[in-house]
Amino acid sequence: MAPPTAFLMHPASQLHDTGWGHPEHQGRLRALISAVANDIPTLHGKVETAEPDEVDESVLLRVHTPEHLALIRSAVADANRGERIVELDADTKVSAASWDAALGSVGAAITAARGVAEGRWANAFVAARPPGHHASADRAMGFCLFNSVAVAARWLQAEGHAERVLIVDWDVHHGNGTQDVFWEDPSVFFLSLHQFPHWPGTGAADERGAGAGLGWTRNVPILPLTSRSDYLRTFDQALDHAFETARPDFVLVSAGFDCLAGDPLGGLLLQAEDLHAMTLALTARAEEACAGRVVALLEGGYHPARTARAALSVTRALARLEPVRETSGEVNIP
Repeated sequence: MAPPTAFLMHPASQLHDTGWGHPEHQGRLRALISAVANDIPTLHGKVETAEPDEVDESVLLRVHTPEHLALIRSAVADANRGERIVELDADTKVSAASWDAALGSVGAAITAARGVAEGRWANAFVAARPPGHHASADRAMGFCLFNSVAVAARWLQAEGHAERVLIVDWDVHHGNGTQDVFWEDPSVFFLSLHQFPHWPGTGAADERGAGAGLGWTRNVPILPLTSRSDYLRTFDQALDHAFETARPDFVLVSAGFDCLAGDPLGGLLLQAEDLHAMTLALTARAEEACAGRVVALLEGGYHPARTARAALSVTRALARLEPVRETSGEVNIP
């Protein structure tokens, strides 16, 4: 019997408080959890929930500077003392629970990577919050504190589970933090499809890495309102190039769902069934390249019901299940 798909979320992730007026609010995970709970009859035997292992900050130091960790810890301490939300910048905020949420999400990513690498699970979806792909080695931005996907990649390499890692990022915003971390690294291929021009302003096609890492960054700018068929065709072509170049031992996905039609922070037209198809396309290539070892991590997505439905569709695709029905997984969150 084939091992199941794992679904992981650290409990502190729901407690990270940015305020209900912030796009990255607590309702995002509530909607996602409700969608998964409602789909248990279909997921039973195919998807199992798992508790993340606790990790310490040493895993973060493979990507982030000690000064960055100190800054986040200090801001969270200020939030705790004042019982308030503290701004790191106009977009990025922390509360008393934010350190545990961010470190816990990193722990969930590492737990998922370990379980897949060791064969306990076929693949995994991690409901990470806060998101991570905008965080660079020494800067929090774009709602992101720690770069979970980058830390997971470094953990896989440090523990001998992978020499070459492919990171695929389909968030509507360019994963500038992930790009920065691996800019000169020929062991981690970074592929990003993102709306362009758009915040944060990076991710032009001519950004391809530097030094030994030249050619190991591939940015695919997507114009607003690009048709779904054109996006999917572009995605398939980009995947072919990435797998041919990287020959990965493991694949990580920055699964942002602000690429969906109707997201308040995006301008693309994808639907949940497109994310299901994209996941199948990716896992099919991963089966040939690295025995299907794939872990997807939640990044953006700011329409809670649509994000929940798409995340469930990705989880179903990982588990080789049909996409969700049109109304399945839709949850109203105030």
